[in-house]
Order: sequence, then structure tokens, then C-alpha cells
Amino acid sequence: MKETISISNKACMVYSDPEPKILMIQPADSRELELLDREIRHIKTLTAAPFVFAAFEITDWNKELSPWNAPPVFGNEPFGGGAGDTLYFIEKSLIPEIISKYSLSADIPVILGGYSLAGLFALWAAYTSERSQAAAAVSPSVWFSGWLDFITERSILAKSIYLSLGKKEEKSRNKAMASVGDNIRRQYEMLTSLGISTTLEWNGGSHFTEPEIRTAKGFAWCCENVLR
Repeated sequence: MKETISISNKACMVYSDPEPKILMIQPADSRELELLDREIRHIKTLTAAPFVFAAFEITDWNKELSPWNAPPVFGNEPFGGGAGDTLYFIEKSLIPEIISKYSLSADIPVILGGYSLAGLFALWAAYTSERSQAAAAVSPSVWFSGWLDFITERSILAKSIYLSLGKKEEKSRNKAMASVGDNIRRQYEMLTSLGISTTLEWNGGSHFTEPEIRTAKGFAWCCENVLR
């Protein structure tokens, strides 16, 4: 079943199976919301587990998903440090409302995932909150200023982490964004050294190649790991 609901004045698109075993959550922009049907279909080709999937719209990408303030790396728009407010919405409004509306267990496993800066947000939340058991960090913006310092100083709280990147992404002419390849390798090495269940998948193409298919793969991998 698919329906659109409003939670704390945010539009949320929800896909629900009977007797779900897991709750998946994705912050998404308007274009990603248009591709959700395809994403959900692809998830179902990769896992048989029943789930509820809730995506909510992000209207100010650079502000709502940034873990802290940072200077712009392209164009003139800086990053606004609103990730804390977005995580608060997920934990205090979205999850309780979805649990109530769809009669889910109060301790249902949660997977938080996203693409690009939303992927970084999911990864940041894995270090910040114990509510999500897994993070699907798909083409995450690990080039973000201060990210490597953050993961060096903090402990990971989630149990499973999916990482992926397009093979052409680190070939960017933008110096900051070109660091994404080395940074995600470092991220993967740190997680594996800690014994965290993790994988790093390299996809063909650039950052903009089939984001909905890549995101589906991330959620499905996390789902299979969480339910083992």
C-alpha cells in the first residue's frame, strides 16, 4: 500500500507491507520522491522481508542535512548545520507517528538511508543516535569539511553500515569533492577495524547515475543484515 501523509507539516510518502519486520526511512528531495516507486520495486527484488518505508521531503538540502555549518564547495550556498533538527523530527515525530498509524512494534528495527548529502546525514546519525540499527549511506558526501575528524573522535552506534560510491565520483575537478574516494576508503577501513558489519560497493558511472537503484541496493543490504 502507498499513501501520502503529513507529519509535523512535512509531506511523507509511505509504502507499507502486511506484518512488516523493519522500518526504513529516507530524507528525499522532490526529484527523488518522483523515483520512489522504482526504488521500492527494486528493493523488493533484493529482499523478501516485509517492511514499512517512509520518505519525507527535504526542501532546504544544504541546511536540513548538514551536520554542522561549513563553507560552500560549489556555487555560493554554504551548509547550514540543520541535521540535528532533522534527526529530532525523525525520532520524536516521524517514528512514533508511523509506529502508531501502522501498528508497528515499539522497538521495530529502523534503517535510515539516503543519497548524497542525505547519505552523509544517515552516516552522521549512525554516530549520533542509537535509534537506527543500520545506515544506508549511498554516495555519501564524505568530502564534507571536518568529516574525517568527526569519525575519528566519535564512536559508531549503529550495527550495520552500507557504503557506496560511483567510480567516477572521485574524478571531479572540484578539489574538495575529489576527496570523496579517499575519504570513503578511510571510512570503510575505520568501520571494519572496529568489527562493524559494513560493505563498500563501487558502482559504475558518476554521482548522478541511477540514484534510486543505488539507494535500493543500500536499503536491501541493510535489511538483510539487520534481520539475520
